[in-house]
Amino acid sequence: MSGVDEVSNVPGSRVAVAELMEVRAEAVAGPSGGAGAGRRLSARERVGLLLDEGSFVEVGLLRRHRASGFGLEARRPYTDGVVTGWGTVEGRQVFVYAHDFRVFGGALGEAHAEKIHKVMDMALAAGAPLVSLNDGAGARIQEGVVALAGYGGIFRRNVRASGVIPQISVVLGPCAGGAAYSPALTDFVFMVRGTSQMFLTGPDVVRTVTGEEVTRDGLGGADVHAEASGVCHFAYDDEETCIAEVRYLLSLLPQNNRECARRGPVTDPPGRRSEALVDLVPADGSQPYDMTEVIGHLVDDGEFLEVHESWARNLVCALARLDGEVVGIVASQPRVLAGVLDIEASEKGARFVQMCDAFNIPLVTLVDVPGFLPGVDQEHGGVIRHGAKLLYAYCNATVPRISLILRKAYGGAYIVMDSQSIGADVTYAWPTNEIAVMGAEGAANVIFRRQIAEADEPEAMRERMVKEYRAELMHPYYAAERGLVDDVIDPAGTRETLIRALAMLRTKHADLPSRKHGNPPQ
Repeated sequence: MSGVDEVSNVPGSRVAVAELMEVRAEAVAGPSGGAGAGRRLSARERVGLLLDEGSFVEVGLLRRHRASGFGLEARRPYTDGVVTGWGTVEGRQVFVYAHDFRVFGGALGEAHAEKIHKVMDMALAAGAPLVSLNDGAGARIQEGVVALAGYGGIFRRNVRASGVIPQISVVLGPCAGGAAYSPALTDFVFMVRGTSQMFLTGPDVVRTVTGEEVTRDGLGGADVHAEASGVCHFAYDDEETCIAEVRYLLSLLPQNNRECARRGPVTDPPGRRSEALVDLVPADGSQPYDMTEVIGHLVDDGEFLEVHESWARNLVCALARLDGEVVGIVASQPRVLAGVLDIEASEKGARFVQMCDAFNIPLVTLVDVPGFLPGVDQEHGGVIRHGAKLLYAYCNATVPRISLILRKAYGGAYIVMDSQSIGADVTYAWPTNEIAVMGAEGAANVIFRRQIAEADEPEAMRERMVKEYRAELMHPYYAAERGLVDDVIDPAGTRETLIRALAMLRTKHADLPSRKHGNPPQ
């Protein structure tokens, strides 16, 4: 020990340590000016908002590029434009990288990419979530093809980590060209209105090639991707709110695919009855209602995080807790297009079901679906192929699956929405349920077509046949009598019923056939 003391007192060592502190301070400070304009925060401010205070451990702080030409040899800032490392979110380990737009505009070069590769490899090895804070100008043109190869390494790691650790992309500035593919490969994409844009080719290229005039926001802004393209899962008005919601989402996810999500504190009694549910859903199948109100009555403290809230709004996908346990909810939304399934809703549901299955999150499906949306556009757009994605996702899921039919459940859409026949573990129905090949009116028109046509009063005959069909084949207990649902339950007691079923299924184990992978519909 005395030798160590002697070395530490050598003046040269203290000079070296002092120099190190200066270099580190310079690297942390980064280039002067341009740190944050308006609502735009710096990379380190963003990391500070994401992670628990004082928990960030940086990797590659002193990394610099080794490229030359085009003036690069004279510009070798520390970090090379990306801040990488790990920390904690509510005490749980999370890895992160954040583009620093002050350095080369956040553009990706060889050293920049290698830093990202390293932190991605560390996240996968540690079995912890990875959050990317994207704000870059694409590939660093001065470095040529090596920058493109750097993107390839990121994409390969995104795919390798898919379904193993949660991957969350937060787009906080431009994300153009090849850079846009990495967020598209991750589990969730967050964007901020007014500052975030994602596109493969910018407005200038679009104008040159097609003659279309469009702004950056109009081409790839947050609302465009949240409402039209479905690329963005969550859109917010400011960075602080956006990053706070990333923290909330992380609290609902497990660390990796070998764990379950952390159980939350229970302040809402599991046996709480909701008498309002009895009147919330109209018995008349043609009357709309808001399914999110039903969800609010069922889940703990009425809190849930809706995924893709503004896209394919005829289907609701949400993460919530029941008796403290995280569940994924897939629900028809009768308030939009009467809750029918279409191309976009099928894609939305399939992706969500796959995510929940990958990360051991039980599924609760609330069904009030009149069928698939008819029309030439839907058929030519491949509604069969896209609808099959949702069907495939449910059939392939091995997590606990509970299905509840609130009202309508018609045709193929009934089967696709996690019916017992495709593997739902427990199926329930409310006394307002109508499970059938189609609605009573349509069925009567087909089955009793001749009698109606030959009747003296066709309309009166049609009404009588509709009542007869409904009484024979669509009464609330028809499916239960034939074992297609396990029980018809009191709507007010639904919360307790779901919680008890989930508790029973907590130790469920199911194995898929041995195979390299399936070949899902595309």
